[in-house]
Amino acid sequence: LSDPAMALWVLWRLDGGIDHILVDEAQDTSPGQWQVIRRLTAEFTSGMGARDAGRTLFVVGDPKQSIYSFQGADIAVFETVRDQFAAEFQAVQAPMAERVLAHSFRSSPAVLRLVDAVFAGDGAQGLGGPPDHRAFHADLPGRVDIWPPLPKPDRPDPGDWWQPVDQPGQDDADTVLARAIARQIKAMHGTPFLAIRERRVRPLDWGDFLILVQRRSDLFGAIIMACKAEGLPIAGADRLRLAAELAVRDIRAVLNVLATPEDDLSLAAALKSPLFGLSEDDLYRLAAPRTGYLMQALRGSEHKEARAVLDDLAGQADFLRPYDLIARLLIRHGGRARLIARLGPEAEDGIDELMSQALAYESVETPSLTGFLTWLSGDDVEVRRQVAGSGGGLIRVMTVHGAKGLESPVVILPETAKRRKNAKTAPVRLDDLTVWRGTKDTRPPRVTAVIGDEERAADEERRRLLYVALTRAESWLIVAAAGETGAGLDSWHALVAEGAARAGLDTAPLKVPGIGTGLRLSFGDWPDVAPAAVSTAAGRAATLPVWADRPPPRATPPVLPVAATALGGAKAIGAPDAADAFTAMLRGTRLHLLLEHLPALAPGDWPDAAHALLAGAEGGLPAHSELADLLDEARAVLSAPDLAAVMQPAPGDTVLTEVALTAPLGWAVLNGAPLSGSIDRLIVGPDRVLAVDYKSNAVVPATPEAVPEGILRQMAAYRAALRLIWPDRRVDAAILWTAARSLMPLPDAVLDRVQAGLDPVGTHT
Repeated sequence: LSDPAMALWVLWRLDGGIDHILVDEAQDTSPGQWQVIRRLTAEFTSGMGARDAGRTLFVVGDPKQSIYSFQGADIAVFETVRDQFAAEFQAVQAPMAERVLAHSFRSSPAVLRLVDAVFAGDGAQGLGGPPDHRAFHADLPGRVDIWPPLPKPDRPDPGDWWQPVDQPGQDDADTVLARAIARQIKAMHGTPFLAIRERRVRPLDWGDFLILVQRRSDLFGAIIMACKAEGLPIAGADRLRLAAELAVRDIRAVLNVLATPEDDLSLAAALKSPLFGLSEDDLYRLAAPRTGYLMQALRGSEHKEARAVLDDLAGQADFLRPYDLIARLLIRHGGRARLIARLGPEAEDGIDELMSQALAYESVETPSLTGFLTWLSGDDVEVRRQVAGSGGGLIRVMTVHGAKGLESPVVILPETAKRRKNAKTAPVRLDDLTVWRGTKDTRPPRVTAVIGDEERAADEERRRLLYVALTRAESWLIVAAAGETGAGLDSWHALVAEGAARAGLDTAPLKVPGIGTGLRLSFGDWPDVAPAAVSTAAGRAATLPVWADRPPPRATPPVLPVAATALGGAKAIGAPDAADAFTAMLRGTRLHLLLEHLPALAPGDWPDAAHALLAGAEGGLPAHSELADLLDEARAVLSAPDLAAVMQPAPGDTVLTEVALTAPLGWAVLNGAPLSGSIDRLIVGPDRVLAVDYKSNAVVPATPEAVPEGILRQMAAYRAALRLIWPDRRVDAAILWTAARSLMPLPDAVLDRVQAGLDPVGTHT
């Protein structure tokens, strides 16, 4: 949009498709974003646009809510751009209309009057003038509770040597205030109030409480811990760093052990975690007397469950992707349930984000456990909780920046004391120069002036942040502080306390247990009791069908088919040892493969085809001499005169090779399972079906009665299955002995005798 060689053409093309431009949250738009908008709207007022149709610009913004300077927002630029737009549109006889929305559709008059009083006079600096709100819900009852500030205690004496050096004391101001807030929420829960959007009186639920802080400080964590200690359902921090989550660290400890079993520290951390639950004493007794690695000590210990889980995961670590490996730990071995039981439901966010990171890693890298751990350590992922507007039934704790756009019946502001200004060390931008900030006593006047402007802008934005925080409340606002509050513009608490005297609301002393006596401002008649219809409706239970109260039936395991070769009995004459049996089986498999495919090829192509077939088959390419021997035997079988009727069937017959079949024979030996098998060669004629099975046995029986029992059972099963498929045709079975190049038909009497032994019921077909 700014390149002279392209800008006019690009703008002309864009202008041809733009009817309206809407800029929302304009007070938070950065100067760079304003440049894009101004270049686009320049075509609106140039008189040389791509078309003559009228185009419009609509900008929505509230300077009082500009709180994102760290993202580049500048309230001064907002006002400058507004004036420039007005002048440009006025020049083309299309003056801009400016409208002010004074009504608030969210808050009670109690909150709005306090806000107007707080930001009257000096408090309006940085807001563009004092606000003047009008409550759309003019009769909505409201309360504002101002608690007395809790002073910081004296520095405590050093504790026992084994206590953490950064552990706050029991009388720490943040800790005391956090406990008071948790007790207050517990006491307020169930208090009836008028829910204006629902147009009814109902009791306060946990999701109606929103606690807003300026930053994620010690007080932020203390409030979450205090609410948990009181047993209150709280959503936890609105943002979390993945690497700092206890559940994530426990899972990563297990992954570290799987990648490096010699990592004693990671193994100790994993064993102490909820995933395995060893106590400090258990770990000491395991680790102290060891002579090698901790994993070796674990394998010889009594902790069988921990050993079993780690052995299972270690056996899968080289085969499963990181996502699947974590899922195996969390689901199959119950890790998720154990972590949530110990750490609370807020641990789910960290666990779920770790799973998401595993999927993200697998989409850009070759999945490996070591690679995933390295990838995780190089990026500190921050997770933002997406809490529903009503809190999802949980108390919400978040920063004011994170609460922008939210609202809640009850808003608590616990961090309103004087803030210690952070000493900035970044260089100062002075026109086109960048100079060191220096110390207060050594700064030149121009640098002092620039730094003074920075501090003044920061103070003004902090007051706008207070405006945003106060206006999140619908009906009940609570303001508390731990530490010094000062007077005037020194702190939020001082601003609110002085504004309360000018708000014109009913006042009454307020006793806050554990804190002291504060002040309550109120407006309207607060309801005393919620209607009975509301409470009964809220507690009405749905009617469930009868089956919902019964355990599900036990799943029936699937019935697996039984192979025809697994019906028992010997497969060869004599009893060869295991090595000979394996060699014979491999040779038979290779010969079967040649007999299956070579008949469809010209004899001149057989050597190359045999080499290609056996190279990719089971056992790989045999030695040259063995390959030649296999090819000679296959050639002899395919060219044997006695086998011509099988290898070259009569016209009208259909020949199928390696025919897979499955049949429900119902034989007793099958125990209700179907039969499965594969027939080497099947010849289907108009009135006869012949099943031929190749056998490469070195010793060929002289008569069908001498055929080994296992082969006869296999052929009897094939005959029975084929009779079910072709009940109107005669079904015969025969064995092709490759060593003798002969075909041995199996008489029905022989197969009937074998089948009778497999099916004592006698249901022969």
